[in-house]
Amino acid sequence: MAGVYEGQPKSEGWWDNMIGPGKPVDTHKFFVIGVNNLGSCFGSTGPMHANPDTGEVYGSRFPVVTVEDWVNAQARLLDRLGIRQLSVVLGGSLGGMQALSWTLQHPERARHAVVVASAPNLNAENIAFNEVARRAIVTDPDFHGGDFYAHGVIPKRGLRIARMIGHITYLSDDVMNEKFGRVLREGLDLKYSTQDIEFQIESYLRYQGEKFSDYFDANTYLLITRALDYFDPARQYGGNLTLALAKAQARFLLVSFTTDWRFSPKRSREIVKGLLDNRRDVSYAEIDAPHGHDAFLLDDPRYMSLMASYFDNAAKEFSA
Repeated sequence: MAGVYEGQPKSEGWWDNMIGPGKPVDTHKFFVIGVNNLGSCFGSTGPMHANPDTGEVYGSRFPVVTVEDWVNAQARLLDRLGIRQLSVVLGGSLGGMQALSWTLQHPERARHAVVVASAPNLNAENIAFNEVARRAIVTDPDFHGGDFYAHGVIPKRGLRIARMIGHITYLSDDVMNEKFGRVLREGLDLKYSTQDIEFQIESYLRYQGEKFSDYFDANTYLLITRALDYFDPARQYGGNLTLALAKAQARFLLVSFTTDWRFSPKRSREIVKGLLDNRRDVSYAEIDAPHGHDAFLLDDPRYMSLMASYFDNAAKEFSA
């Protein structure tokens, strides 16, 4: 999650700008726990691992997991570590859903919840994007119904397309135009070809897809997008988010970004309203940033300043 890890090439934590000494989540003040989700291909048990009961790789038989499952697993980890309560639960996007879920499943164990660029559930458009990406993977001839490990292959074509679709949704129209526009690859003239890579944006997406297919597990991608689709704490309350949020006891900070069309500010404001309806302590920031959904990972000074201030105040609770 933070720091630089040796390898070829070196890998930087995805929230390295946020977490560390002197950073907004200052590790001189906070002990930070980052947990790989079950089903992940980055450490926790996932579809590529062996089922201890059979000795065979899980593959397609790995169980579907939900945001609630992940939160309960995290709570069990805290139990093992002897940690009764967290100062802050923080997450962006799918992590924001987990932070919100923490306040509902284990309301007494989180003093603060910081939910960034997230939503109380996915709308139809988001579910549709996820489904198209999943279809790209499962229709790849190398997928073999999810048991491609036994065949010694990887459904790279499907993974590439899935990543390209996802990457488009993470960026705003303004950023894509500013970064790529209609510039041709290598300044070449148009070839009028239906198959050649001619525009820089095409080259960029192909590169991102190729890189992704080298390190991400296809079954994990299916599991994660399904967990996104299923998350909906208001469902058991007839769609009433106010009723769903009544259990929450934490103080909240919600952050959204104006150009994030995948998790728009409107969705964060739905959570804010539900919390205010329950007279909960909630702060909300809507940041005019041009970067789309990816803004929650970037160095916008207003965003970083906001986070630093909130976490500094949270830390003072323990030093007073």
